[in-house]
Amino acid sequence: MKLTAAPEPAIAATQTVIQVRGLQKRYGSLLAVGGIDFEVKRGEIFGLIGPDGAGKTTTFHILAGVMTATAGAIAVLGQPPRYARLHIGYLTQQFSLYLDLSIDENLRYVAGLRQIPGDLLAERREKYLGLMGLANIGDRLAGQLSGGMKQKMALCCALVSQPQILLLDEPTTGVDPVSRREFWDVLATLAEEGITIVVATPYLDEAERCNRIALMYDGQIQEMGTLAQLRQNLGLERLELYTSEIEPIEKLLLYAINHGDKKIVDVQTFGDRLDVLVADAQADAPHLRQLLEQYHLPIQTLQTSAVTLENVFVTRLRQQGSDPPFLLFPRSRWSKHQLTCGDWTTTPVAIGAKNLRKVFGNFQAVKGVDLEIHYGEIYGLLGANGAGKTTVIKMLCGLLQPSSGDISLAGQTHNLHSSAVRKRIGYMSQKFTLYDDLSVVQNLEFYCGVYEVPRRLRKEKIDWVLETCGLQGQETMLTGRLPGGWKQRVAFGASVLHEPEILFLDEPTSGVDPLARRQFWRLINDFARQGTAVLVTTHYLEEAEQCNRMGFMVAGEVVIQGSPGEIKAAQPGQLIELRLRQNQTQTQNQQAAVALRKHLDNWRVSMFGDRLHVVLDHPQTEIPQVRSLLQADGIQLEEIRSIPFSLEDAFIGIVQRTATGTSHLAH
Repeated sequence: MKLTAAPEPAIAATQTVIQVRGLQKRYGSLLAVGGIDFEVKRGEIFGLIGPDGAGKTTTFHILAGVMTATAGAIAVLGQPPRYARLHIGYLTQQFSLYLDLSIDENLRYVAGLRQIPGDLLAERREKYLGLMGLANIGDRLAGQLSGGMKQKMALCCALVSQPQILLLDEPTTGVDPVSRREFWDVLATLAEEGITIVVATPYLDEAERCNRIALMYDGQIQEMGTLAQLRQNLGLERLELYTSEIEPIEKLLLYAINHGDKKIVDVQTFGDRLDVLVADAQADAPHLRQLLEQYHLPIQTLQTSAVTLENVFVTRLRQQGSDPPFLLFPRSRWSKHQLTCGDWTTTPVAIGAKNLRKVFGNFQAVKGVDLEIHYGEIYGLLGANGAGKTTVIKMLCGLLQPSSGDISLAGQTHNLHSSAVRKRIGYMSQKFTLYDDLSVVQNLEFYCGVYEVPRRLRKEKIDWVLETCGLQGQETMLTGRLPGGWKQRVAFGASVLHEPEILFLDEPTSGVDPLARRQFWRLINDFARQGTAVLVTTHYLEEAEQCNRMGFMVAGEVVIQGSPGEIKAAQPGQLIELRLRQNQTQTQNQQAAVALRKHLDNWRVSMFGDRLHVVLDHPQTEIPQVRSLLQADGIQLEEIRSIPFSLEDAFIGIVQRTATGTSHLAH
């Protein structure tokens, strides 16, 4: 049947373009969406965030007109969604690109479906491929694109019909931080052109870029507002506590919380610090200091920082009783180093690489990498797509022969492919190490056999995985039917059944919701504290702060190593946050970004909702120039202040400086 649409509606600049009242969707007896209300205005970026199974994708299907609601009133551009479909661009979790077609062929195919004339297609190709930086590679096959380029290509296909509304369901899952930042800058540009964007994302640092955010779980929208409103409504403040005794302090604070200490609300471990949520930082910091002094536990520094969206999200989920269980792994033996070494810095090297290189034909993928990772240490290997991280991991765990260089694993430098060495290693790859046509329990039984787990121990370990993943009673479900986040949890469980001394985790939490991600990292920390050496890659740099040390890879080389705090402190210049006067429009926020990018490298200027972040190498002389540049465009600033570098800021700065060199404000 040919798809037709009502005449294109005229929408005023401030008019509501999506209106949802009492939306419900049932699948038999399952209530997937339980009566939600929200509105989205023209040109707004609206974030819909929640854990797996919250109802986000079902809501997207209904807004896109590909599924009908069980109950409720839904208007898109003043019409039922099915009549507005030609004015909607929908980017699903599984992209609809044809990998054996080129970029231009994919665009022509979509344009044909949308009946777009050739002259308009040429005009829009130039505009959108240029915006995404893909204009010069139109003949490249989609299957040859990196993850970030595929995302941009899929967005171009969604934009070729020039929709008034974009629905983006987790569009940046698995995409590196540089590409994610570029992707969100594109979204900000599109919003300024009047396109309305509704986006779901598991990355809460990027959700902070939305104009408004709705927290959704159990089929309900529990809270909605701007980032500032959500922070204020939480009513908590965050203390960053740096100490050399992270584990005992964490245990003490958790004990205090569980035994009625009302001043301490939450504690979370990171690689070189603890984050402590309190009601009032100024009033409660002395209580925290007194508690630690009572047990002779040291504090290096204690500083107040703004609560994050993840703090809001996790606290609200916990208040609803949605916190997944944390169960200690059922160990059959003590770890080799647990009883003799409490500090990973004094333990032997578990993973070593010296001048490691890998060449594919004429392409040098890995260029002289040196690594030393100790037992009990969590080491993060970070880099953009194509930097060489996965190649390094495959060489280290024996799946790929290095072109040159030396490797040591678990004290062995020879026969690294032997079964004796392999049984001491756990490996979780990007592409799940599970068989989709086997049930969950069959996969776990298979890996117990592969790793030669004694039969008497298998049931207890499998039960631990099922309970940790929340899959009790569903163990006979085919693994291929699990959502991505659930499959990741099972894959992690399968990789540790044999209690490995060394654990390789290649993007283990990609697509996992924030609460489950915290559970993941509690488990990873537990294994490290028992003496396991962990090498992890991730594109989610907020979670990378949980590593003890890390290295940033750029173009096959490790360009910097250190703790998260050391790497952030090593950044030159300052990160400056700009807020426009309250009477300034959202469009002027984009105009401010455009004005600054005429004088600064693009990567130095980013939009975060109603704020701008600017990296300046010489802030004392450059801040007055920034003010003058904006005033010349009629843009008035409400506030300008220095804020700490995040690990993502540091990562992007290091990658860009390495690739292009330092660039200063042009005069």
